[in-house]
Amino acid sequence: MHCPVLKTIKRIACTLALSQGLLGGLTSQPAWAGPDNRLQGQVEDSLGNPIAQAQIQVQDDSGKTLVTLHSDAAGQFQLSLPQGTYSLQAHQDPYQDAIGIVTMDGTDQATRLTLGSTQALAIQISSAQKRSSRTQVSTQDASSVTRFDAQAIQDLPQGENTPLNQVLLQAPGVVNDSFGQLHIRGDHANIQYRINGILLPEGMNGFGQFFDTRFAQQIDLMTGALPALYGDHTAGVVSITTKQQYDGSGQFDLYGGSFSTLNPSVEYGNSIGNLSYFFTGSYLSNSLGIQRPNPGSPIHDNTQQFRGFGYLSYLLDPTTKVSLMLGGYKGSFQIPANPGQVPDPNQIGILPQMGLNGYNSATVTDQQNESNQFSILALQGSLSDQLDYQSSLFSRTTSLQYLSDIPGDLAFNGVAPDILRSSLSNGLQSDATWRLTPAHTVRFGFYGQTENIVSNNTSTVFPVNGNGMVSGPAYAITDNHTYNGNTLWALYTQDEWKANDRLTINYGLRFDQINAFVSENQWSPRIGMVYTLTPQTTWHMGYSRYFTPPPNELVSASTLALFQNTTLATNGQNSPVKSQRTDYYDVGLLHQLNTQTNVGVDTYYSRSTNLLDEGQFGPALIMTPFNYNEGLIYGIEFTANYKNENFSSYANLARTISQARGISSSQYLFSPAVLSYAANNWVYVDHQQALTASSGLAYNWEGTHLSADLIYQSGLRNGFANTTSLPAYTVVNLGVRRTIALDSTGPMEYRLVLLNLFNQTYLIRDGSGIGVVAPQYGMPRGIFLGITKPL
Repeated sequence: MHCPVLKTIKRIACTLALSQGLLGGLTSQPAWAGPDNRLQGQVEDSLGNPIAQAQIQVQDDSGKTLVTLHSDAAGQFQLSLPQGTYSLQAHQDPYQDAIGIVTMDGTDQATRLTLGSTQALAIQISSAQKRSSRTQVSTQDASSVTRFDAQAIQDLPQGENTPLNQVLLQAPGVVNDSFGQLHIRGDHANIQYRINGILLPEGMNGFGQFFDTRFAQQIDLMTGALPALYGDHTAGVVSITTKQQYDGSGQFDLYGGSFSTLNPSVEYGNSIGNLSYFFTGSYLSNSLGIQRPNPGSPIHDNTQQFRGFGYLSYLLDPTTKVSLMLGGYKGSFQIPANPGQVPDPNQIGILPQMGLNGYNSATVTDQQNESNQFSILALQGSLSDQLDYQSSLFSRTTSLQYLSDIPGDLAFNGVAPDILRSSLSNGLQSDATWRLTPAHTVRFGFYGQTENIVSNNTSTVFPVNGNGMVSGPAYAITDNHTYNGNTLWALYTQDEWKANDRLTINYGLRFDQINAFVSENQWSPRIGMVYTLTPQTTWHMGYSRYFTPPPNELVSASTLALFQNTTLATNGQNSPVKSQRTDYYDVGLLHQLNTQTNVGVDTYYSRSTNLLDEGQFGPALIMTPFNYNEGLIYGIEFTANYKNENFSSYANLARTISQARGISSSQYLFSPAVLSYAANNWVYVDHQQALTASSGLAYNWEGTHLSADLIYQSGLRNGFANTTSLPAYTVVNLGVRRTIALDSTGPMEYRLVLLNLFNQTYLIRDGSGIGVVAPQYGMPRGIFLGITKPL
């Protein structure tokens, strides 16, 4: 409901949700209160944590302020109002204001005011006491949440210059391959990203990080048994809240150092009337774009990357906002040369056909280009004091292109591929929240997209005879495919039921349908429970049925017959890649030892059919998906964190088992021996790290900020059918930063960073076992300096 007078209210933010109303702290009471109906309210942050002593102003439909009151220690308030329509404006620093519209129709009413974060939120495990914790349980849906607020990001040695994947590596159960691709709780990729609550369409992943950490005010990683709202990619949900920097300020940052690294960036935000906007952009170049394949200095390994993000919002009225998000990334990567390799390793007669006696592998110059852009137009508002909505239209283009050094690749591999994979997606997402009763909040929505895919492959190959020897000069084979009209759509509904003061149950149902290389669908029930055992201890458990379609743009569309009797010939089936179906269980406990220390444990178990995995097959560094018949993943995570005024620290430890059996699609990519072994044995997936640990600390010493973090990962598989494992690796980073006020230029922040302090890294490319790729050495030690200047 809209009232003309509400246009005079300037401070607006966030959404409404319903909660049980209990007695609140009233600072002044109107003379007419008493005989009228009661309004019960709750003030909270975006994760459901109550906000005490928030100021609430109540205005009638003429814009007159009738009463000012404050929420109590539990974030609650109440007052009595006669029939009519009223606006409620809640304010509490350092949060964004919230506006609520209520209509008193002769019955008691309840409302919830949600204040958005403008800086780090205080973490709460129970609803009664503030806690300082990186890890928590979402009281709305029972998922496990690891939070990186603005302070946590700054506490990392690189601060906002930390790539997003390296930020997330500080969460339990998250591992990284040398492509920079993340794997959470034993799954391959399968991650979705949301910005300000809006789902971003998936793009193809390459070497570069699409998102820039510096535009984030807060990053939450959600794992576990997710509610029905979350579909498609469910290993983890990365939820990013953008900076609320609309005051005509910004900053310029220059970061660089070892390996010819240059990384300038700029950000700025402002507001003009009802229009608010925020923009950020960065450029990165260095001589170590991809992890090197040898222990020496990298050869032919330069990269250039551009990133940009923009957010604009306009208030149509106090309860309706339209917003536009634009994002883009372009990256070019030289593929590092590996000196000392032997040409024609299988001695099939390649060099004589090329008229050569040898070939220097250090001179091979392959390259990969990556591109990803998206735009989202969203409308958010309230149809009444009980019903909120959000609808968005989105468009996304993404591409990967691998360009071969044809003579070099022919000399060493007998094949020189030029590959282009691209897609265009358009779609609609709509979500609504209906506060049915004080105990029940119902959420429902729809998601649908269409995708057009281009898969072009021009491979230069040699002909071979019946003995497998090269029998003539190289020639090119073109194998291009276009697949238009692929669709994915989903419906969901869920109910957040506050059974009592201690127990919240979230149950729901989701339906997904995909029509692409295969046509499949699934009904997926979900249920999660959060129970407050004591004010210091919270227990949660959940079950979710998941449906994960394959990344259509990466599915191999090769026509096998075209390459028979060539050096790219393959034998066997090419069954279609199917959607993964998973039963997922999660149980966990969080406990507050004291006001400064929190500990937690979380366990999970999942069984899948058509388990999705990806590997690198052949020289092109573009992943290809395939299915195992069945998958089994289970593990346990331990977390702990401590925080006082000047010192904070955290530690995570995770043990993961991720196994699969039987290869049921894209079989031609594997040797008969591997297919036979995997059909009769459980094999470890090639992206699993069996044991992982991460930790960090930060200390503010008389204005100088000292920080350190550590990553340890062990148990990555390799060898025939992943039957052996690789050495563990450890990364330790240190950072020092201090703000210095200069008379001529004003305050500037200086940051000194030492990466990989002990130089003991041995990263492995994903696909090191099934989908064989040579091991990759990690990033060597580097020294970097950052300078940040406010605008």
